[in-house]
Order: sequence, then structure tokens, then C-alpha cells
Amino acid sequence: MLLEKMLQSQGFGSRKECQRLIKEGHVRINDAICDQPKQKIQTEHLAFQVFGEHYQFREKIYIALNKPQGFECSHQPQYHQSVFALFPEMLIQRNLQCVGRLDQDTTGLLLLTDDGQFLQALTHPRKHVAKVYRVTTADPITPAQLESLTSGVELRNEEGIYRATNVQQLAEYQLEMTIHQGLYHQVKRMIAAVGNKVVQLHRQQIGQLTLPSDLAESDWYYLSEQDIQLAKTQDLL
Repeated sequence: MLLEKMLQSQGFGSRKECQRLIKEGHVRINDAICDQPKQKIQTEHLAFQVFGEHYQFREKIYIALNKPQGFECSHQPQYHQSVFALFPEMLIQRNLQCVGRLDQDTTGLLLLTDDGQFLQALTHPRKHVAKVYRVTTADPITPAQLESLTSGVELRNEEGIYRATNVQQLAEYQLEMTIHQGLYHQVKRMIAAVGNKVVQLHRQQIGQLTLPSDLAESDWYYLSEQDIQLAKTQDLL
């Protein structure tokens, strides 16, 4: 791949902007300045520097974010800050997209990617990828409510019965539940259908990929190949 094309693919700007970075000596490979835009390079396991910052070539990007409250999963937010404000511009230039959405007041595991096939694999209704949520409610949780969530509830303007799996009460006002669809406001609507109300919602897991306990809110990391496969796994262990 040409050096200028490699830089462009990694989100460093237009072809002309990447040519300028190279000609001005801002790009290094193996600690050597590369000032020829048409230089051919091998991208496998490629590490490089731009303005002294270290980067790894990534054909596609797969990211896990610990989403905080008050951020919308949109490039054009209406009422709150965009979740994309948490990422460097070079990733935004790669057309980074959310894999599904979390409401602005929902926290926890959010995946992002520029790989359309990966996004489709996790969001298509037929895939039924499990998502685990921790729910804090306005009123005490009753055994009848837990039973109703497990046996299934009807949701307004939706066809069919929607069930949660692995429903566990964690505290008087807190439960954990797994859903296998991705309806709009699904968890909130299911809790409302059993006579309670969500006051705090946190996504802990997608597929078999769990949010790391040491990942602070607003922090993110690149998924490994193993992480990618865990996220795509439909059934929980």
C-alpha cells in the first residue's frame, strides 16, 4: 500500500493532507522519517508515528466504550453532547459508528466500529445477540414482577411477547436481566409493563463480552480478535 493511502485509511485526512504530513517529515516508520508519499509499505503488523505519537495500522476498528450519562449515540445530537466527542478526530474520519444505541441516560458497554459487517452481525434482529443490563427501579422489585419479566410481557405498538432471561434480583431496588432483541427503549418498556419504573440503567455485557471492571467511565479500548468473537457469540455461558 502507498504510504499516503495508508495514512488516509487511518483517518489522518484527505490524500493531499496526508501527502503534506509525509513531505514535511512528520511520519516515521521504525524511527526513520518517511517523506515519500508514494513509498510502498507492508501494512501487516505495521507500527508508525505521526507527530511523535505511536499508532498501529488497523484495517478495521472495533472499540468498547464505558459510556457515561449525558451523551447521545449520534453524530448529530439534539439535546446532549455526542458520544463521538469522546474519541479523537482520526477515528471520526474513519466513519466510526455505534453498534446499536444506548439512551443518553444509560451507561455501560457500548461498541463502535467502522466495519459494516460486524455492525450488522450484532444488530440484525435475527441474530438475537444477548445483552445484559443492570436495572435500578423506582419501587421495590416484587417476585411477581420477576416472574412476569421471565414469562413475557406485551409491549405497546409491538407484536408478540417479549421475555427476559437470567433475571436475578440483586437488591430491593435492583435487578439484572438479559434481553435478546434490540427494540427502542426495550428494557424501560418491559419494566414499565410489569408495573415499575427504571431510574438507572447500565449495560454490562454483549454476547459473552463483559465490560471490564477497571474501565473508567468515558474510557475505551480496541477489541482484540478474541473480544470480537465474544461479542458476536449469541448465547451466554
